[in-house]
Amino acid sequence: MAIIWNKNIKELIWEVISDKTDKTRIVLVKTVKVHPLYRKRFIVRKKYYVHDEQNVSKIWDMIKFREVKPVSKLKRWSLVEKTS
Repeated sequence: MAIIWNKNIKELIWEVISDKTDKTRIVLVKTVKVHPLYRKRFIVRKKYYVHDEQNVSKIWDMIKFREVKPVSKLKRWSLVEKTS
């Protein structure tokens, strides 16, 4: 679970929460933020739709994915490798 910025290319490593659709994986990324005034911590959740051409990854697999040009209406990320 990491965020990697290398030469203006955004890469994330996170786990798959859904593999029901063909060639698409849904990844839920959770980050902890702190409110600037009240100093309370809260969790921000964001779903990423990742393009998986060969349907390699399954649910709960850790994957590394990268930002690419839009593949469809929601998919702006592509699978780089399956880490585990």
